[in-house]
Amino acid sequence: MDDRGRELADFLRTCRARVTPGQAGLPEDGRARRVPGLRRDEVARLAGVSTEYYTRLEQGRALNPSPEVLEALAGALRLGASEREHLTDLLARPAPARRAPDGSQRVRPGLHLMLQTLDHVPAFILGRRTDVLASNRLAREVLTDFDALPAPRRNLALYYLLDPEARQCVGDWERIAAETVAILRLEAGRNPHDRRLADLVGELTLKSPEFSTWWNDHRVLRRTHGAKTYHHPLVGDLHFFYESFQAPGEGDQSLCVYNVEPGSETARSLQLLTSWTAPQPDTLSRPEPGTPRERQVRDASGDR
Repeated sequence: MDDRGRELADFLRTCRARVTPGQAGLPEDGRARRVPGLRRDEVARLAGVSTEYYTRLEQGRALNPSPEVLEALAGALRLGASEREHLTDLLARPAPARRAPDGSQRVRPGLHLMLQTLDHVPAFILGRRTDVLASNRLAREVLTDFDALPAPRRNLALYYLLDPEARQCVGDWERIAAETVAILRLEAGRNPHDRRLADLVGELTLKSPEFSTWWNDHRVLRRTHGAKTYHHPLVGDLHFFYESFQAPGEGDQSLCVYNVEPGSETARSLQLLTSWTAPQPDTLSRPEPGTPRERQVRDASGDR
């Protein structure tokens, strides 16, 4: 079995294991279950295909099912939208290797201008492999200063999973980090020959204690909206409602905006943070010692 077939087999098995007979509307038949979730013959029956055909699918030996079979499988396995997309990628992409583009992504001037316009909330442009391609000042204050990092390290997955500060600053860190792994898993199914993505997965496997467990769960996610909380050392907890939009004309780039309720405590905290951290003309050419966050704490406390 090649890598493509192995990935498909693992994904189908993990999805099958997550669905109980009760969830699928199947009566108990009294047979002992050697594995959790549904059996192959039960998935086949629910999808309206033969057990032999489904077994071939799960063994990676039938890679071009019809759209009707794909839909039936998705229903039988109770797949969400991201999981259906991933299954389609694994089953329907052509067999010959197609390399993902390895060149650096560029953000067009209009999107940079949009980030500057959104100066009252954190916002950034996310590219392939969760690379942070551009960010506004509040995004760098609330998350981390991506601009201060070497270009290859400006990556959201590296920040969440490898930066010790992220574990302290990101509310519900485990959920957010696991969701980020699921986003990478979805992209890996779409671009299986992306060498830079493979290198990123390799680094995270070696350096993050949790990554392998989440990666092997085969969960996938396309993040579109939700809620996040960050803790900032100057202004405390910040609560956001984020939205992610595909940038027009840029299929591999997303605009991520962390919105806040007008008049909320978080909105007031962001205004305070903006005023405290605004660059001063007399300090632009004479940076003080210490990290950006250490300088912020000193400035806020008056310890100059």
